[in-house]
Amino acid sequence: MEVGMSGISVHGLGAVSPAGWGVPALRAALEGNIPLPTAPLVRPGLAEPLRVRPVPPPAVRPGFLAHPRLRRASPLAQHVVAAGLEALGDDAKLVQAGALRLGLIICTMAGSVAYSRRFYEEVLRDPATASPLIFPETVFNAAGSHLAAFLGSTEINYSIVGDDGTFLQGLALAAQWLAQDRVDGCVVVGAEELDLIVADALRLFHRAAIHSAGAGALYLKSGNRNSQLGTELSCITDSFLFTAKQNRTLAARKMRDQLAPRDEHGALCLSTQNIGQRDAAELAAWANWPGPRLAPKTVLGEAFAAAAAWQCVAACDAVQSAKFSAVNVSVVGANQQAVGARFVKSETVALP
Repeated sequence: MEVGMSGISVHGLGAVSPAGWGVPALRAALEGNIPLPTAPLVRPGLAEPLRVRPVPPPAVRPGFLAHPRLRRASPLAQHVVAAGLEALGDDAKLVQAGALRLGLIICTMAGSVAYSRRFYEEVLRDPATASPLIFPETVFNAAGSHLAAFLGSTEINYSIVGDDGTFLQGLALAAQWLAQDRVDGCVVVGAEELDLIVADALRLFHRAAIHSAGAGALYLKSGNRNSQLGTELSCITDSFLFTAKQNRTLAARKMRDQLAPRDEHGALCLSTQNIGQRDAAELAAWANWPGPRLAPKTVLGEAFAAAAAWQCVAACDAVQSAKFSAVNVSVVGANQQAVGARFVKSETVALP
């Protein structure tokens, strides 16, 4: 059965992407619907450099980088904190004052690869001089720990490792925590960083894929009366795993059947990236979809958990701006699962 949501509202959005730092930059890039320029990334042993879409430097150095925990933080952690704080908005002060119980869920696939590669390179060169300052950044839960430390939050904090669909599983878990009154609000972040190891691995599977990086965040609460966005998380489907008995095509069709079996108004936000072989299963599942379609990866590139988060940020932004009354998010992941979510306009919106 699909996971139906009751009164789970989206209170804030955050994003870091190849388009820039912040949701407005993401929105502008997707509205332009033109693939962002690529940059070369040298991979030793390859005659030609890899093509990637990096996150540009912020126009202004973020103030949070002055925090002791973030001075040497990995790019992944910087992306997580930036997107999480943008989604929280003014509620970050409530968390810091101890007036709001905030849950944190960080979703990633590759994690902090750049610092891990750097640490092991140092170990191989000379174990005696490998920097112990780098090692903490190699663990998967470092980014969530940094965000919690910056906010002074001692509430529940999870890091989930998996493919693109893991971000939607994170949203379902956040909804469960809210329903159980374990937290007052929950920020779910999907994040990745750019590294030559990941870019090269991606090239081995799909040579046309463009590795990118960044983060996307949704801030969820129970109830919609005070929602600033007027957007609800309506449902999340089961996760349909890719197995020997259930290939990507079958998994994608089952996800679509749960997500939009009858009610097909609104828009569709796909995880396709304009690569025939990679997109085939998802496109087949949604072949007869009659409404508008969005595909953030075709503009921003492949960033796994971050890309799924961008899909959800784009969907909520479109609902909030009244472009659509509902948006279905379809994620056919890199190697694990097909899973979907639906965001709708709240019946009760923010009070004046």
